[in-house]
Amino acid sequence: MPINKLPDVGKISPEIFDEMIFPNLGAKSDSVLVGPKHGVDIGVVDIGEEKVMVTTTDPVFIVPEYGFKRAAWFAIHILASDAVTSGLTPTYLSIDLNLPLSMTKEQLKLVWLTISEECKQMGMGVISGHTARYHGCNYPMVGGATVMCIGDKSKYVSPEMAQEGDQVIITKGAAIEATGIFAVAFKNRIEGYFGKEFSERAEKIFWQMSVVEDALTAVEVGTRENGVTAMHDATECGVWGGLYEIAKASKVGMRIKKDAIVVLDEVDKICSKFGMDPYSSISEGTLIITCKEEKSEEVVRRLKEKNIAASVVGEVIPEEKGILLVEGGRERHLEHPRVDPFWVAFDKALKGE
Repeated sequence: MPINKLPDVGKISPEIFDEMIFPNLGAKSDSVLVGPKHGVDIGVVDIGEEKVMVTTTDPVFIVPEYGFKRAAWFAIHILASDAVTSGLTPTYLSIDLNLPLSMTKEQLKLVWLTISEECKQMGMGVISGHTARYHGCNYPMVGGATVMCIGDKSKYVSPEMAQEGDQVIITKGAAIEATGIFAVAFKNRIEGYFGKEFSERAEKIFWQMSVVEDALTAVEVGTRENGVTAMHDATECGVWGGLYEIAKASKVGMRIKKDAIVVLDEVDKICSKFGMDPYSSISEGTLIITCKEEKSEEVVRRLKEKNIAASVVGEVIPEEKGILLVEGGRERHLEHPRVDPFWVAFDKALKGE
């Protein structure tokens, strides 16, 4: 049955995507290897000579309350984090900045120099864009951008490539983004609840909200039959949402051990205090990886050498078994959370509730 109403806020529903977007994708092309699909954040195009171009597009998300340097760092890493789940290094950036009239020259300079410096460190060049201030534009959505990766056709991966028998690895743990944002946005309140030392530790989690290093480190062991088969960053609906999306995209099941998923002390306390389930809360910075069983220990070892926490949390099983969550010695089926608890909790916290 068609859905007659768009969501009040956030991404459109899968039903509206299937009804409106997916059947209408412009001209067909045999060069498109991966197109728009549920749970797949990248597109892949065959550009010949055994090379592909991977693209991903997202809003440019600037939150002044983070401080413009920190906000710009986060904005570019959101964009790059989707791209590197392909296993390829970011190569080019095309960016459109539709800025609010309140933004000053000094603020724009700080934002742009930060973006440029992060691009330089990733090896990514800016190749096109548009920059202007307009009536009706406001934070945090101040434009959009596309990241492109150029690499070997035989080496890219996508969330569709997980296979039965693969191991499932999760980096950093649950609710990294929810915790990092709360720690910055409500620093004084958190310090009042838990003390200054705790608040300072929690604030540092903000800088973990990127999977660029996670992904590029993981694929050092190899891809596809030689190692990593699929990667996905746990954004909306967190770890549970990310696991569900890989499973559905790859048409597989999973058996996940809940107690093997890292939950930092700062995450546990902040999520509990503000009424968020850490496993279904937004978690940019958390990378979900599937890889061949014989390479899982090496992937975890390489990540830990970069001071990136990682753990094997389960395995890929046949699709008909579903996504099974093992907790307290019992198994239950895991469904997509649908609603991320972060947004309600953040709104309440802004209102002082």
